[in-house]
Amino acid sequence: MKKLKIGFIGCGGIANGKHFPALSKLTDKVELVAFCDIIEERAVEAAKKYGTADAKVYTDYKELIKDESIDVIHVLTPNVSHSEITVASLEAGKHVMCEKPMAINSAEAQLMLDAAKRTGKKLTIGYQNRFRSDSLETKEACANGELGDIYMAKAHAIRRRGVPTWGVFPDKSKQGGGPLIDIGTHALDLTLWFMDNYKPKTVFGSVYQKLGTLEHGPEGNMFGPWDPKTYEVEDSAFGFIKMENGATIYLEAAWALNMINPKEAQVTLCGTDAGAEMFGLAFADQGYTIFNKAAHGKLVQTQPSDAGGVFGFEGAGQLEQRDAEAIQWIDAILNDTEPLVKPEQAFVVTQILEAIYKSAETGKPVEL
Repeated sequence: MKKLKIGFIGCGGIANGKHFPALSKLTDKVELVAFCDIIEERAVEAAKKYGTADAKVYTDYKELIKDESIDVIHVLTPNVSHSEITVASLEAGKHVMCEKPMAINSAEAQLMLDAAKRTGKKLTIGYQNRFRSDSLETKEACANGELGDIYMAKAHAIRRRGVPTWGVFPDKSKQGGGPLIDIGTHALDLTLWFMDNYKPKTVFGSVYQKLGTLEHGPEGNMFGPWDPKTYEVEDSAFGFIKMENGATIYLEAAWALNMINPKEAQVTLCGTDAGAEMFGLAFADQGYTIFNKAAHGKLVQTQPSDAGGVFGFEGAGQLEQRDAEAIQWIDAILNDTEPLVKPEQAFVVTQILEAIYKSAETGKPVEL
C-alpha cells in the first residue's frame, strides 16, 4: 500500500501536542515529509523529531504546496490564515485537515467549502472531541433515538482561570476572538453533532472583556500569568441559539470566569424521552456521560462502562482522541470515505460563532 505523504503548515503548540505525535504512530500508512513555520527553528526541530530522513523544511507555505509528491496538508496556523492556506492547498491538489475553527467568519469558511467541492479533495476540521469515548457513547444514544426529540441543549466551554499564555491566543488580529472561537467552538460542534441539527434560525449573544484586562486577573491562572496590557479578546461569551425546528441551544465559553464548577468541551442534552449530561475531565480523555430518564414509576440515571468501539468506529474507546482522529482521517483518504467531521457541519459552527459576536456588537439578534 502506498503511504500518504503529509506536509504540515504551522509547527506550534497544536502541531506538537496533537498532530505530530498522533500521526507519527501510523508508520504503516503515512510519512511526515514536509514542515513549514514562519519561525524556521520550529520547523527544523519538528522535521528532526518526526520527519522522514529527507524531510524538507520551509518558511513559506506556498513553496511547500508546490511539491506534487505531497498528498495531504495539515493547516495548523493561527485562525486568521486558515481559509487562505486551506484554499491554496486544495487548489494544489492536496487533501486538507484544518485545525478548528474552520475560519474566522462564514465568508472565509464558504471559500473553503467551495474549493473542496471544486477540486474534489477531502477537507475536514480538527474537532477531535468527537472521538472521545464519552462523546461516541452519547452520539450513539442520540442516533438510536434514546433521548427522543432533543429540544434543549447546553454547550459548555468554561474555565475558571485557563487563559492560554503561549502563541497568539490574546491577539485578536490573528485569532479573530478569544474563548468563544477557541474552546466554545468545540462545545458547539459536539452539541450540533449530537442533535444532528444544523439549521440555526436566530442567534443572540453577549461578549465580555471583564477579567482579561484586570491587573489582578492573571492570579491563579493554570498556564501562568498573562499580560493584561496585551490582552485584546473577550474573556467570556454567551450565546442563545434558536433552531428552525424550535430547539434551543445555550452556549457558554470562558477562559476566565468566577465560578466553581467549570466544564469544557461538554454538553447537556434534554429530550422528550431522556437526557444526557457530560462530566469529568473530558479534554484529558477522562470524561463520562450520565443518562437520565423516568422508568418503572421512578427517576433513574445510568452511567455506561467504557464502551470500547461504538458508533461505527471500532476501538475508539481505547484510544486517545488525537489518535482516533488521526486514524479516522487517514483511513477516510485511503478508503475514499467521508471523514467523521464534515466541512459543511463545521461551516455551521463558524456561522453561529460569527453571529454571536455580531449580536454582541450590535445588541440585536441575528437572523440566519
